[in-house]
Amino acid sequence: METGTGSGPGGTTEERHAPPVWTGLPRGVLTMRRMLLVVWLVPLAVALGVLLGLFAGPGWAAFAALPLALAAWGWVLLGRNWRSWRYAERADDLLISRGVLWREETIVPYGRMQLVEVTSGPVERYFGLAGVQLHTAAAATDARIPGLDPKEAERLRDRLTELGEARSAGL
Repeated sequence: METGTGSGPGGTTEERHAPPVWTGLPRGVLTMRRMLLVVWLVPLAVALGVLLGLFAGPGWAAFAALPLALAAWGWVLLGRNWRSWRYAERADDLLISRGVLWREETIVPYGRMQLVEVTSGPVERYFGLAGVQLHTAAAATDARIPGLDPKEAERLRDRLTELGEARSAGL
């Protein structure tokens, strides 16, 4: 595929300067995060309402609506945060973009990757999700892509490892 002038180890000049093809996180990660929000805040609201009703009087029990309001606000914010996460595989590096108020874009060159691992905690496994953790020589540039389908996480790990080995051999 390397044709024309200006082609180098990372592909043709057009491939290196083409706009990235972004991939968002699967909807399962949003479902997982919203379920965790509900599992924590609804029982807190019920317990707070019962305790305030018993010990401070029925008027004070209305303050139990605060965790429910927080849950409603968090529901919306989690949706915005989920839409902000995306990643793109380019010829020479991996881009990871996230954030709503404070946008953060991480660029990890394939040749700088030292370790790529797939992680999945018990809650992630329950929802059929896994994350990809990238480690580089500089600890500040370690990056993570959470909430991927396990097959996509393994594919990404294998591809990044392969590309990392190929790029680091050329250093």
